Amino acid sequence: ALTIAVPAWAETIATVNGQAIPKEKLDQFVTLLVEQGAQDTPELRTQVKQEMVNRLVAVQAAEKAGVDKKPLVQQELELARQGILVRALMADYLEKNPVTDQQVQAEYDKFKQAQAGTKEYKLRHILVKEKQEADDLIAALKAKKTTFEAAAKEKSQDPGSGQNGGDLGWGLTSNYVPEFASAVEKMKKGELTTEPVQSQFGWHIIQVDDTRDAKFPDLAEVKPQIEEMLRKQQLAQFQDDLMKKATIK
Repeated sequence: ALTIAVPAWAETIATVNGQAIPKEKLDQFVTLLVEQGAQDTPELRTQVKQEMVNRLVAVQAAEKAGVDKKPLVQQELELARQGILVRALMADYLEKNPVTDQQVQAEYDKFKQAQAGTKEYKLRHILVKEKQEADDLIAALKAKKTTFEAAAKEKSQDPGSGQNGGDLGWGLTSNYVPEFASAVEKMKKGELTTEPVQSQFGWHIIQVDDTRDAKFPDLAEVKPQIEEMLRKQQLAQFQDDLMKKATIK
């Protein structure tokens, strides 16, 4: 773009080997940076001006050396051009087809309905390597020869929860491996597993301290994620439609 002829009346910020850099290009560069979070300050404009001069000096040198005529360079230039056009096309489509609040609300309601009835569990567990040790611990817990907290601190192989008395806190069963989750979903508040549960990590003794209905986040909390998901879906559909309309042999 820097090599495009500039009208004589256009304001320039610098001239490099007789080639002018118009202020309009500087403004466009600054606008792009501002959209990315920068502040439009005199210091920024000075930096941008120097960067544009540096680039033009290098571009002129590359063209003088014939670098721009090399096949690999030509290929890279074409790929860069295609990438820019594709991004611009997608941005243009989203600008003309913005995600609406109605779409976000509908998606939110769908998620919320799908989560209806989901429970959270406050759990403790003890992880050991051998089944016999797990059986012995369950027997000791049932006979009240020890407490769950004490047994977890002494025996659990899980360093994260062991020193906290086996406490895993509140969570959905989807947070855990399938064998563990399946066992928890069959248990009630206050229950202790009657049999140890095997997973890839070893043998688990599980205690359900409490249960509650899972709290679904407010719309404001998840709106940005829903909007981003819908935009990706729109772009995927747009690209699919373009492919369907294209004549490809």
